[in-house]
Amino acid sequence: MIRPFHLALPTTDLNATKGFYTELLQCKLGRSDDSWIDIDFFGHQLVFHDCGGQALPNYYNPVDKHQVPIPHFGVVLLPETFKELAERLHHKVAFVVEPSVRFEGTAGEQHTMFFKDPNGYALEFKSFADDKFIFEPFEDQK
Repeated sequence: MIRPFHLALPTTDLNATKGFYTELLQCKLGRSDDSWIDIDFFGHQLVFHDCGGQALPNYYNPVDKHQVPIPHFGVVLLPETFKELAERLHHKVAFVVEPSVRFEGTAGEQHTMFFKDPNGYALEFKSFADDKFIFEPFEDQK
């Protein structure tokens, strides 16, 4: 059974962060205080602390046909949930990588999209036709 992960990150704008995750991504707000919020991030605990900290630096790495922002985090969604989210975000976020298919025709074929939250953290949402392919190596890696 997969257990939820916990990730805590700094923010300098708690209200913008709260609005992005609860209104745009439609995540539920969990516990909160004046200086931090818990977000139910698709069943995982994502926490933002207003501590004046700096966001993580951004790098890019070539993956398939795209420059993928590093670091990034996100969720593997069901195909229909991915499609619904991509449609809802259309014209509401600046995509780093537009919703697209990566590794087409391979065991790793996936729909993916990248965009950034108000803190500059890169988020990736992806889906596979079948979750059994999430960790399936490419043919040349077997």
